[in-house]
Amino acid sequence: MRRSALALPAFLLAFGCASAPKAVPTRHVAAGHLLIVGGGPIPDAIEKRFVELAGGVGKARIVVFPMASQDPDAGKEMTKDFQGMGAQAERIVLDRAGATEEAARRLDGVTGIWFGGGDQSRLTAALQGTPVERAIHERYRAGAVVGGTSAGAAVMSTPMITGDEKRPGGSRPPKDLDDSSSAFMTIARDNIVTKEGFALLPGAIVDQHFVRRRRLNRLISVVLEYPGLVGVGIDESTALEVGPDGRWKILGESAAVVFDARHARVTPVGAPALGATGVEMKVLPAGSAYDPVSGEATLPAGR
Repeated sequence: MRRSALALPAFLLAFGCASAPKAVPTRHVAAGHLLIVGGGPIPDAIEKRFVELAGGVGKARIVVFPMASQDPDAGKEMTKDFQGMGAQAERIVLDRAGATEEAARRLDGVTGIWFGGGDQSRLTAALQGTPVERAIHERYRAGAVVGGTSAGAAVMSTPMITGDEKRPGGSRPPKDLDDSSSAFMTIARDNIVTKEGFALLPGAIVDQHFVRRRRLNRLISVVLEYPGLVGVGIDESTALEVGPDGRWKILGESAAVVFDARHARVTPVGAPALGATGVEMKVLPAGSAYDPVSGEATLPAGR
């Protein structure tokens, strides 16, 4: 395996920096897999891979949680897709009051758990700290696959990127705050709003729709604020598969971009600017592999 790194452009650099923490992700203790999709159209091959990881045709038992969306029909199409691929699949809609011990028992024997897209804060508001969330972790530790797309990808890590920011545009706010092209225009400290996620992917921060929606600014801002964690931006129609050994594989049609500031020098907390030197970036197209503990990456053969 060959380790490659690209220094970030000069506009990220700052002087008088303090050394960043050298904490590293640890190996998983779960027997299951994660399949984290960056949103957008999901290729059939990724859906089939989820069913395969859940036990395959005739054996997979999948639950779809659609609560990130307000659409009353959310999750129905995905449930039918899984059923059409030979899985036993059901859609379960819960609010926080309904995420009880009784509801948690509905996950007994489940081999796959899927989180749909929408607003990740809705999903954590419904499940976080409940018996159902505990049951999800138990099933994952026992060998189930846990997956999700878009908002269902963001919830995998802690901190979780919510999609909100405190000071759009910084000292030069855009005229139209409702224009999506005006979002995340700066690299700045204490701007990106984060919350606690489900912490299924230790040592990492997940972003989604990454290349398609040009979300570098927000992910690099969070990575520099949490330099002990590896940031991974997953593009649309692309998935990050995480095995029981904690290593990552990239599947699908685009790429995942990794930012690693564990050995960087980052401006100290309280400094007026957020900057760093020595941040590593890896652009990993489908077919690549990455070890978040060692930082080693491999590209697909022939590329």
